[in-house]
Amino acid sequence: MSEASVWLQITAGAGPAECCWAAHEVFLKLQNEAEEQRSVALTLLQVQPGPQPATAQSILLELSGPSAAAFAKTWEGTVQWTARSPFRPEHKRKNWFVGVTVIHPLEETVFDAKDIRWEVMRASGPGGQHVNKTESSVRVTHVSSGIQASASEERSQHRNRKLALARLVEKLRASREKENAGKKEELWRSHREMERGNPIRVLRP
Repeated sequence: MSEASVWLQITAGAGPAECCWAAHEVFLKLQNEAEEQRSVALTLLQVQPGPQPATAQSILLELSGPSAAAFAKTWEGTVQWTARSPFRPEHKRKNWFVGVTVIHPLEETVFDAKDIRWEVMRASGPGGQHVNKTESSVRVTHVSSGIQASASEERSQHRNRKLALARLVEKLRASREKENAGKKEELWRSHREMERGNPIRVLRP
């Protein structure tokens, strides 16, 4: 993977078949937009099929090029696909939601082997006949903090390990930010209490 590349994951989550259809349609829109951006190259890494033809439970992409990160950011978040269900035409619902996540995969060497613990499990979840039957679902634990992250969307254990590791790094970052915010609040409280206390010296210019 080049330095100027990111992964983008499109997922239907636990939504119905229509969300899997929406995930596939969102991918086609994203692909067309990437083709128009000459500074972004798109590579399809993995597709986990949905329960119907032309549907996807999960799609994993690699975006590379000088504008890859900026382009990926414009897609990150929840995407609403508005259209009548192709499977249940009488269904009144027209809004279907999929998640698009930007992932910055890391090599496991960023951690010392003794700092993290891996567990491999059999994947479970939606997907019918396409559900992952092999032990490719993984969970990683940061030993000293106990913080965990997991991934089971992809059929490849290797890619799930990268997904889980990237999520662990984000959780650790969020935990550090929360801890730092708590320390700043404590310092501010101490400062306010000091202001209200008795000064040991009164100075004037």
